Amino acid sequence: MRKIAIYGKGGIGKSTTTQNTVAGLAEMGRKVMVVGCDPKADSTRLLLGGLAQRSVLDTLREEGEDVDLEDIRRLGFSGIICVESGGPEPGVGCAGRGIITSINLLEQLGAYADSEKLDYAFYDVLGDVVCGGFAMPIREGKAKEIYIVVSGEMMAMYAANNICKGIVKFAEAGGVRLGGLICNSRKVENEEEMIQALAVKLGTQMIHFIPRDNIVQRAEIHRKTVIDYDSGHPQADEYRTLAKKIEANTMHVIPKPMSTDELESLLIEYGLAG
Repeated sequence: MRKIAIYGKGGIGKSTTTQNTVAGLAEMGRKVMVVGCDPKADSTRLLLGGLAQRSVLDTLREEGEDVDLEDIRRLGFSGIICVESGGPEPGVGCAGRGIITSINLLEQLGAYADSEKLDYAFYDVLGDVVCGGFAMPIREGKAKEIYIVVSGEMMAMYAANNICKGIVKFAEAGGVRLGGLICNSRKVENEEEMIQALAVKLGTQMIHFIPRDNIVQRAEIHRKTVIDYDSGHPQADEYRTLAKKIEANTMHVIPKPMSTDELESLLIEYGLAG
């Protein structure tokens, strides 16, 4: 079983990218589990047709410690197993602790026990936070492969570089590695070239460039992935291609984060080109 975590700046499209990609893997016949590591509990919405899923923390609050595995997971599109860690009541407690509690509970209940039946476990992690509970998927080796969703926007690239610093910190202890950058296009000037250059600087690859298309938003309004909503659309093929590239990927590295000056120089070079 491959354990993969998706990181990236808040609002960059991690959850959308994750759900569309795992839809592609499921379409290929792979057995996938998605664990949402965001207090908003929106990491599986498109896979479940928008149905509100009770999170692990909500379940524990309502039912106490006597919880069965089927109480905290649901089957979504093409048999994808969906789990949401959830979070504490607003203004109370630490959301990062919710991730720790949820993953530990999944392990205790045997969610990973039949690993021969599960090809992938994906963790969709909140924002670019690589501290506390939000770092758990990489800190404790729950995820071995990291993909960073990025765009040509300055703060998205800054966040990607910062996440790489977190990966380096935990790489030796947990064996976690960076699998590559996924560029979720914002139609920034020279965007593809800039992210290619960023990947080279970080010692990794841009595994795929996802073009911007309004079909993604239309599918989301209908609470579906693009593959589910309009299987024949070219954008559905982009996610299928990304799924195939992740499956075939053997480039797993300890990244080489850049200094702030290096990163800003890269932005100036490509931002001013042309």
